[in-house]
Amino acid sequence: MVDKDADIVAAQSEGQFTKAYDYDLIVIGAGSGGVRAGRIAAGYGARVAVIEGDRPGGTCVIRGCVPKKLLVYGASFAGEAEDAAGFGWQIEGLSHSWSDLIAAKDKETARLEGVYRTLLKNAGADLIEGWGHLKGPHEVEVGDTIYTAKRILIAVGGQPSTPDVPGLAEYAITSNEALDLHKRPDHIVIYGSGYIALEFAGIFRAFGSKVDLIYRADLPLRGFDMDVREHIAEALRDRGINLISGRIIAEVKKTAEGHVVTLDDGSVLSPDEVMAATGRAPNINGLGLEAAAIETNARGAIKVDEWSQTSAASVFAVGDVTDRINLTPVAIAEGHAFADTIYGDMPRAVNYDAVPSAVFSQPNIASVGLSQEQAEEVYGRVQIFESRFRAMKNTLSGRPEKTYMKLIVDADTQKILGVHMVGPDAAEIMQGMAIAVKMGARKSDFDAVIGIHPSAAEEFVTMRTPRA
Repeated sequence: MVDKDADIVAAQSEGQFTKAYDYDLIVIGAGSGGVRAGRIAAGYGARVAVIEGDRPGGTCVIRGCVPKKLLVYGASFAGEAEDAAGFGWQIEGLSHSWSDLIAAKDKETARLEGVYRTLLKNAGADLIEGWGHLKGPHEVEVGDTIYTAKRILIAVGGQPSTPDVPGLAEYAITSNEALDLHKRPDHIVIYGSGYIALEFAGIFRAFGSKVDLIYRADLPLRGFDMDVREHIAEALRDRGINLISGRIIAEVKKTAEGHVVTLDDGSVLSPDEVMAATGRAPNINGLGLEAAAIETNARGAIKVDEWSQTSAASVFAVGDVTDRINLTPVAIAEGHAFADTIYGDMPRAVNYDAVPSAVFSQPNIASVGLSQEQAEEVYGRVQIFESRFRAMKNTLSGRPEKTYMKLIVDADTQKILGVHMVGPDAAEIMQGMAIAVKMGARKSDFDAVIGIHPSAAEEFVTMRTPRA
């Protein structure tokens, strides 16, 4: 437990809920993690205020995973229509309205914003609209008003980070603006090779845009399993995305016709739009962390302990602003654990082992556990089981794309250390694999399962021969 705040272990003790402050808890940020923490705390009887300067719902609901996934769904119909001919469908006059898609997306995000407002209201938490700034370890200023609380939870998330390249910040869009473009670009340059870059590359390409994906490394998705990186690079090329690896953007200029993008080798591209998808950074600007003596690391992330407590005993932080594992479900888990620990008399910390994740590129990528490189570093001897195959659907559609699956196994104990997949429905399949990995499944457990035939997922339980 923590020593800085002894009553963390006695959440319902006398004085836990006190009238000495305006609120027992002030949450700065009405995203997924903040709203979860606020409403669970309020359910335990805490007087809660949640402060939001933009729209309740945060990055995920308003400008991240939800609207992006809606666009991915829309983009996927292009491939379905293309594949349909192999099954006898004759589709004539196929067209798409980008503006109609954006309008439908906006309608859904507005609905979800309303859901988040209702969740807070029904929980009994106050929603204070405006930008919150710390004035001390127990004080938050919104506009001209200062609110006080026994504890403060910072859940402000992250924001797009743009490299210091001449013209890039001035003329490039980020994932925020890409979701709201009124017109689909005929040609777009995307700078970066992380999950955001790959997902938007797939979206724009499927709707008919020419896409140039530029990145410094040899392969996309730094930090992912090497076999996955190699496989997705081939799949992206097969989907018509132009990969420009080993290059950086030297300059971006705006012209009457569009943009001029100059690379470090002197080559020039002339797209309609340029998108910077070069990562995200903790959203701490203007937050007033210094007023509460809250420490940050070299990346600007708020330092926290296992209980999400900062260097200020009364201030906690969850989600992307802490730069632990930057995933919405992780932020939700952190927010819930915080509320249970402080207000529910159920002290618990989040376990970050075997957190599954997905990249909604086309095709999808999903994984849980360690990459081969990580497993070899930690465990030494590992066995690799893998399968590359052309999905049954593609045998008639004519699409050459292959699905890739990989199991990483500890050679000594036969424990499953990592599971990886590139292919249709990878995220849906991986959720089940994550349960097995979290429970400590061994290769023999997978071998004992009878597969569902014919399905792609059955490959995970039919791999018998390790890679040489």
